[in-house]
Amino acid sequence: MTMTPTSHIDHVFAGGLDVLKPEGQRTGIFKRKISGPARVELNGIVGDQHGDTRVHGGPEKAVHQYAAQHYQRLAQAFAHSAPELNPGSLGENVSAHQLSERDVHIGDVFRMGSAVLQVSQPRSPCWKINHRFDAERMSMFVAKERITGWYYRVIQPGFIEAGDGIELLDRHTERFSIDEFWQVQLSHRPVIDDLLALATTHGLAEDWKQRLTKRAEWLQKTFRTETTAQLQTQLHKL
Repeated sequence: MTMTPTSHIDHVFAGGLDVLKPEGQRTGIFKRKISGPARVELNGIVGDQHGDTRVHGGPEKAVHQYAAQHYQRLAQAFAHSAPELNPGSLGENVSAHQLSERDVHIGDVFRMGSAVLQVSQPRSPCWKINHRFDAERMSMFVAKERITGWYYRVIQPGFIEAGDGIELLDRHTERFSIDEFWQVQLSHRPVIDDLLALATTHGLAEDWKQRLTKRAEWLQKTFRTETTAQLQTQLHKL
């Protein structure tokens, strides 16, 4: 499936490490706007760095995109941080309008410039967002509102720059948008079949496949245990 561009890149960001106050951690959340073409390779944009490579960067989190329209919601919710809430400030590499978590799906393949990227997983917001903006609950708000952004793996290295179209080339699931992913994942007690269906979605990062499968197995075991206990209770009453 090939479509006309559904969006355009507003800005491309990358950058080195800087110090995150108040505790002085080294982090790559402070990105710089890139003028001109940026080279995208299997591990991400050339020159981009990450403070903790255990949880950031790598082939399955090579490029992070964030919907620029979400900054208005964040500024309304955290007025004291509004002057700092601008595209790029959450550490994304690609900023664009139009596309959001509701219309980007796990496994979607996009062309940007001469690069081809595939959606691998949503971003999981962490405490560094809180420290970055001196806002204790911002990461929780981002997660709860399901405005997290998403990561790509690189299918075809190339160059991207502001103004390039973002063209959907292929879609593997009509069901699991990034928003739907979070609805299943954040459910207190999700439907086991939903977890298993999400875990087998084409293009989903292997780490998430394992986590979702293990959670489904745990729920199945818990359900069997609870059912057995209920039956034993009923038998004792007879």
